[in-house]
Amino acid sequence: MTALSRPGLKILWTLPYLPWPTTSGGKLRQYHLLRELAARGHRITLLAQSKEAASAECRRQLEDIVERLIVLPRRALKHPLTLLAAALGPHPLLVSVNGLSPALRDAFEALLQEPWDVVQIEHSYGLQPFLPALRRSGQPFVLTEHNVESTLGAATYQHLPAWAAPYIAWDQWRYQRWEKKALAAATRLAAVTDDDALQLARIRRGPVDVVINGVDTAAFAASGPAQDSRRLLFVGNFEYPPNLDAVEWIVEDILPRLWRRMPDARLAVCGYAMPAAWSRRWPDARIEWRGFAPSLPPEQRRSAAFIAALREGGGSKLKVLEALAAGLPLVSTRQGVSGLALQAGRDFLPGDDSQELADAAWTALQGGERIAELGEAGRRYARDHHDWSVAADQLENLYRKLKHAHRD
Repeated sequence: MTALSRPGLKILWTLPYLPWPTTSGGKLRQYHLLRELAARGHRITLLAQSKEAASAECRRQLEDIVERLIVLPRRALKHPLTLLAAALGPHPLLVSVNGLSPALRDAFEALLQEPWDVVQIEHSYGLQPFLPALRRSGQPFVLTEHNVESTLGAATYQHLPAWAAPYIAWDQWRYQRWEKKALAAATRLAAVTDDDALQLARIRRGPVDVVINGVDTAAFAASGPAQDSRRLLFVGNFEYPPNLDAVEWIVEDILPRLWRRMPDARLAVCGYAMPAAWSRRWPDARIEWRGFAPSLPPEQRRSAAFIAALREGGGSKLKVLEALAAGLPLVSTRQGVSGLALQAGRDFLPGDDSQELADAAWTALQGGERIAELGEAGRRYARDHHDWSVAADQLENLYRKLKHAHRD
């Protein structure tokens, strides 16, 4: 337990979603950081907005680690007010969907009547209901940004029709304008990678801290690859467009090239919100459509390698860190290992086009001493640099920089 945590800070933490179940990288990050901080003696009130009611299991999981859990309903995406605001209002699409909530605003204003050592807001698109009260009260606050949202146009808009191009350009302009306002308003701003921090610092015109993404290395310590399985694994939340793109790329372009050299190679795809149409579109028996896996180690122990064929997105990828922590040899694009200090050839097998990735996957599935060492190098990297305890240390150091977060 650190010196900072012994008295325990009183923390108000806001989220535009519930962090349980951990069906996405963002939720996984929130849950583990909340758990780490609570274990260090901090007293946390979690104010969350959610499109779904909190289940009994969700409440049990969260109420075990936070002092207070307050959950408010979020308007449906297709609610007339949301659609009207997204189409005509001054705020960008993501802010219109996750903000503009009088009930959330009022709950937050009531909470601000209490003394807080730390107020932590997650995501610039979730700040809108809270910003007026924060400014009026003069309450210092931390804003954490998981991506540079204004650069994620492809991820946000790729499924809109071509005729929507003028709207997309306008909405990107709206987000750039909102982003400058939100980032500048924060007392301290945190990114999840050094590269993101540099970009955000240019937008904010001020310092940006880094609180890395992590992994529960102890939970994956007993996992390891099935070197003779010839099974590639991909994991993702399929509400996130870059993961949809990755699977389509793997199945349409990478696997056919791999099968020419290794016809018995297999692919297992796991993740939340998997499109039901995929199994009908690609019915090859060598592809396993596994859906959401509440526990990944069983899937990892049946796989020979992990493939991160990502072309879009930002931040660092928690699914990649989990694969590394399990000792799975990694085949990845540069985007797949963004934010991680991994060396191509030593820590993972690189590829940035279909043929390079197919060749890298063939090498990984061949196995052997070099591939085994590659997997162990990834496990050491995850353990030494990305355990959630490291991220919690960084967050506590950030709290020290806040005006009212010091205890004698």
